[in-house]
Amino acid sequence: MAQSGPEQLPAVVINPEVRSKPPTRNRQRSSTTGPARPAPSTEAAPATPEVVVTPDRTLEPASRTGSSVSVVTHEVLATSNPTSLVDALRTVPGLDITESGGPGATTNVRLRGANTGQTLVMIDGIRVNDPTAASGDFDFAMFAPSAIERIEVLKGPQSALYGSDAMGGVVNIITKKGSGPAQLDVSTEGGSYGTASSSASLTGTSGPWSYAFTGNGQHSNGFSRYGYRIPALEAKYGPLERDGFDRVGGSARVGYDAGEGVRLETGMLASFTRSAYDQASGTFPDTPSSATRLLEQVWGRASFDTFGGILTHSVSAFETHIDRSFDDVTYKTNKLPQNTTSILSNFVGDSTGLEYQGNLKVGPLGSLIIGSRVQHETASTSTTNLLPIPGAPTPQLAGTQDTNSVFALWQLPIGERLNITMGGRVDDVVDVARFETWRATAAYTIAETGTKLHASAGTGAKAPTLYQLYAPTYGNSALSPEESFGCDAGIDQSLFGGRVVVSLTGFGNRFSNLIDFVTDAAHPLGHYVNVSRAETDGLELGVNVDILPGYLKFNAAYTYLQAKDLSTGLTLARRPENLARFSFPITPIKDWLIEPRVLAVSKRYSGSNETQPLDPYVRVDLYTEYKIDETWKVYLRGENIFNEHYQEVYNYGTTGPAAYAGFSAHW
Repeated sequence: MAQSGPEQLPAVVINPEVRSKPPTRNRQRSSTTGPARPAPSTEAAPATPEVVVTPDRTLEPASRTGSSVSVVTHEVLATSNPTSLVDALRTVPGLDITESGGPGATTNVRLRGANTGQTLVMIDGIRVNDPTAASGDFDFAMFAPSAIERIEVLKGPQSALYGSDAMGGVVNIITKKGSGPAQLDVSTEGGSYGTASSSASLTGTSGPWSYAFTGNGQHSNGFSRYGYRIPALEAKYGPLERDGFDRVGGSARVGYDAGEGVRLETGMLASFTRSAYDQASGTFPDTPSSATRLLEQVWGRASFDTFGGILTHSVSAFETHIDRSFDDVTYKTNKLPQNTTSILSNFVGDSTGLEYQGNLKVGPLGSLIIGSRVQHETASTSTTNLLPIPGAPTPQLAGTQDTNSVFALWQLPIGERLNITMGGRVDDVVDVARFETWRATAAYTIAETGTKLHASAGTGAKAPTLYQLYAPTYGNSALSPEESFGCDAGIDQSLFGGRVVVSLTGFGNRFSNLIDFVTDAAHPLGHYVNVSRAETDGLELGVNVDILPGYLKFNAAYTYLQAKDLSTGLTLARRPENLARFSFPITPIKDWLIEPRVLAVSKRYSGSNETQPLDPYVRVDLYTEYKIDETWKVYLRGENIFNEHYQEVYNYGTTGPAAYAGFSAHW
């Protein structure tokens, strides 16, 4: 099979025949995802073993990889909040999410306690981390889930495979891809907070051509991002204004199979979000500030076989454009125009590149993957005074960065049970730094007992961002890359003919040379320096139990995390020690699903040095759907149905009891 380039990984169709029919929501479906595990035996499971593409840069059964990987399936995405990509990601053990005031707000993801910029995010294998962001992270509020087929979350240091940023892991978002006869899907829902959402997709094949087109739109009046449902703040600053959002987006993916191992493919997507937010400080923290976010991506790929398929080549070209603007409104003594300040900040980042990957089959010695990559990044920022006195744009940052990389990965099967990999990579950030990383994995499968033992170890690195290097006043061109070492080991066990599946993984990471913002006598306004060290250790547990076959299941994803700043011994900000999600899918009659979902989060700190403590909470949601026939389905989704008051970010609001109803159709 022709493999794609490493930043252009192909979408994976687990079972093409399943997607050629209306999505099945039968008695055995599960909406909680855990780590990849030995093929579970359930009616809703694919007839073929689950396959993944991200762990080893090539298509393979999940049972053969020694990496820790979780898969968020199309079925999970279909029953999640269509206005928020992170709702489905909350099912992944080891992954923590914070939204600064609900859907449409700045949204950050952390893997195994790593910083937000230490998780590499890809869409169809293409990097989308923002070159203009101070930490180089990706804001998940920029993208809606309607175009997505599945998400693979690869945990632990992966810089040996994917380079800079992949210290905590990789989130690979794989969009829909055409397969089988033409299929049309539409979905619409509406509900609380003046929310409405619609999406449509057309996928299929015609001769050697495959195609997938998607479109979506969302609107919500929202609630105040600052202070909502926080009694002390509502009493002091109320009434608080609503902060809503609008989003439109679409994607296209077209492939051509020329035969004899030659395949051409291209894809593009765009997503535009306009949202309101609050300045959240000062005498008047509830302000009419607004933001726009534009994400655009285009790529092309050509793959072909040589030597009778022994050596497969893939060449990919890509471009990603991110344009963000924030109109930050503040007040002085009152809200009169002369006491109002409005400053527009613009952030424009571009990333273009070319990549080659070769897959060489070496018989009993397994396979060898080799590749190289060049990437050019630019970042441009500016500020413009709008009030009280309009002014001209003032340039702030104008930086460029080129990265040249080479990598290799050897996959070696030993007998029928043991599979190991060893890989390394060299990244040369021109005029900044060069760093080398490595990774090794092992997986041992005992098919007779439904057991898989897995382990991995490796190093990670992250180059300084353009903002950290060249920002006026704060930048430091002498910064070095951040570094890490991480390892994990675990067991995936299937019991009682697949009715019970348990996945348990222990992990540890050590971070050094971390870049932090500090103030000293020479830099009274602060600047970036390599000064910090941290460590994270924990356990990830995934459990799926078919309690009453055909009627009742239990799913759980649990993470135990110890995340410490080694310079102070204190807990890192926004890292809960315990995080668990449970669901109980119930099918009282055929085609009717009722699924309570519980999210439990322990005490944590929103600020550094254990400041701004946040209380633990338990939130209960409810999802139910009824499949009318092979085409139509109606559903109802309730969020926070027991009115739990909680905060993900200090002083920022979260949803109250909310209900949403909708329908979907498949032809």
